[in-house]
Formats: sequence, C-alpha cells, structure tokens
Amino acid sequence: MYVFRAWHSMPDEFHDADGWPTNAVHGFARFLLELLERERPRHIAIAFDEALDSCFRNALYPAYKANRDPAPPELRRQFAWCKGLCQALGLQTLAHHDYEADDLIGSAVHRARGHGYRSVIVSADKDLSQLLDVHDEQYDFAKGQRWGRDGVKARHGVQAHQIADYLALTGDAVDNIPGITGIGPKSAAVLLAHFDSLDALLARIDEVPFLRLRGAAQLAVRLREQREHALLWRQLTTIALDAPLPDGHFARGNGDADELQALSDWIGFGPLTRKRLAEAAGLSA
Repeated sequence: MYVFRAWHSMPDEFHDADGWPTNAVHGFARFLLELLERERPRHIAIAFDEALDSCFRNALYPAYKANRDPAPPELRRQFAWCKGLCQALGLQTLAHHDYEADDLIGSAVHRARGHGYRSVIVSADKDLSQLLDVHDEQYDFAKGQRWGRDGVKARHGVQAHQIADYLALTGDAVDNIPGITGIGPKSAAVLLAHFDSLDALLARIDEVPFLRLRGAAQLAVRLREQREHALLWRQLTTIALDAPLPDGHFARGNGDADELQALSDWIGFGPLTRKRLAEAAGLSA
C-alpha cells in the first residue's frame, strides 16, 4: 500500500537509467527510511503482493478483486525495485504467488506470537485489525496513530475478532465482496454485538426478527437465503495464518553495499538519500 501511495503522491519527475519512472521507489524509500529511523526495529518483515490474480481466494470466488485494474507496467517495474531496495538494506521481504500481503503479515504475526514477540502492523487497513491480540498494535504511520486490540471497536464499531465476520456481512467494495443484501455497517455492528460471531448469528437466525433493529424481519429472511454466501464471504475476508514463510524471526541484518550502490545509481538517489540508506543498512563508517 505504501508503494501505491507513493505512486499516486510523488511527482513524475524521477526516472531510471532506461527512462522508466521511479517516483514510487523514491516515495517508498522516503517512507521506509523514516520508519527505520524513527522506530529502529530489530525485527522487521515487509510483505509484497505477488498474488493479484493467483491468490487462493480467486479459486473460491473468481470475481474476487475483479473490479481492480491491473497495475500498469510503469508501476509493476517499481514494485520489483522496492523489493530489491528492502533486500539490499538487509530487511526480510515476504511474497508468495498463492497468498496476499495481508496473509503473509497475518502468518508472520501468528508465528511471532508463538515465540513470545508482540507485533506492530504498519497499516491503517481495517482488515488487518482482526490480527490484533492483547499485546499487538496497529500503526497508521502517515497519521502517527497507534491502537491496540481494545481500540478497534472505537474505530470500526466491532471488536478485533469480529472484523472478518463484519466484512462478510457488510461486504467490501474494494475487494469486490458483495456481502449480505441490506446489511450495512450499523446493522452488522448490532448483529455482532448481540450474537458475537457469524456462526452464532446463522445458528440463531430465528432471534433476529425480535431485535430492536430496523427491518429485522427482512434481514432474517435475507440471512436464511444467503447463508452459504455469508460463509463464502467470510472465507474471503479471513486473513490466513498458515502462509509459507522463510525461516527465522525476521531479524534485521546488514545490507549489501554493492547492491545498494548499484540500485542507487540506477534509480538516481541523491547524496543525502544514499547516506541515509547506508546508515539504515548498517554500512556507514
């Protein structure tokens, strides 16, 4: 998401040695350096999406994310440079053709938790809030805001563990997930506050007409009619915790001086950025 953000926000005035745009790489490098300098993490992993049309969710629901235009060649090329930059800095990168970046993040969080680590997820995406446990945090870097598991309800109206169910009910237009007809954010929040989970809601649909909820009787009818759809939507909105990951605990290593210099030359980084990159890579004198 930070590469996309840089692509849309940075002026198209940077080009590599072949004349291709590099504005997204410059913007991503700026973000990455600020993150590393501010937080000084000893363990870090950066997830990249390489499953934009080959994810396991596409097999479950071929229309998944079908509303998105493919990234133009000028941007796809820069994703490779951004990934190469992370690797040259000694940072662990995650990518897989069957799993999305969210799944890689979820699997990394799950593994880290099993070894006694807490996780800070650097993203404002509400989907990722479902991963938060008692000691974890989510970090909107652009706004400088952090929140933990207990802060999710104030932001999204439901508890962290209810996010996937919530999105299954309301749908997610960004990912082309329809949701249940007639159920919006407020209705979904009321239903989950009463039933706690989608499974309990579907098991106790007979109770829905008696809730103090506008159109409750019709919602019950739709839930019965669209029960299988609701379960499918939840499969799509649930972040996987079992994606393949490289060994280790994402410890930050020293960078590769030759790779970093070659990439800096090709992308056209200025002297100050090169100095900061060398320091971030542990290569400065």
